[in-house]
Amino acid sequence: MTMRIFYDTEFLEDGKTIELISIGMVAEDGREYYAVNRDMPVRRIRKHKWLMENVVLGLPKGHGDLRNSMSKRWLFHYGDHRVKSRMVIAAQVAEFIQATPDPQLWAWYGAYDHVALAQLWGRMIDLPDGVPMWTNDLKQECERLGNPTLPEQPDGVHNALADAQHNLVRAQYLDELTKAGR
Repeated sequence: MTMRIFYDTEFLEDGKTIELISIGMVAEDGREYYAVNRDMPVRRIRKHKWLMENVVLGLPKGHGDLRNSMSKRWLFHYGDHRVKSRMVIAAQVAEFIQATPDPQLWAWYGAYDHVALAQLWGRMIDLPDGVPMWTNDLKQECERLGNPTLPEQPDGVHNALADAQHNLVRAQYLDELTKAGR
């Protein structure tokens, strides 16, 4: 039986490269995964106004006294359990997907998300066994169904896990429209 995994990535792209910042995944069986790439290019991200204003704000931060002791150069709290090396993220994402029976990947405008995902392991042909070579696109499905107005995301926009959770909400809404014959 096929099971969908909804995911989102946040990334830095400059027209030549796509650098993973964070990834969030939600499987239909309720499992979730979220990680922040400790190896992200912090200096380049600091120079990217949109990322600083939209993505960095949602990354793990220290709390209380810890926040006051964090270096001002840090974009996020390096000691947070969700902050991991790219190699650890790659292994955990592979495990998450491989633990899913007949997985389908789904994302909103998913082309760059799939590239960011695939690059966890290098080239597309280096994908681990069981990791799909493509991502289904919720935006395309929305268009196919006549571009209905979808539920709005209440909060967490540009947080990879919150966006992945909302992708599940979008898909469930589109499923209901399909069942209703629209």
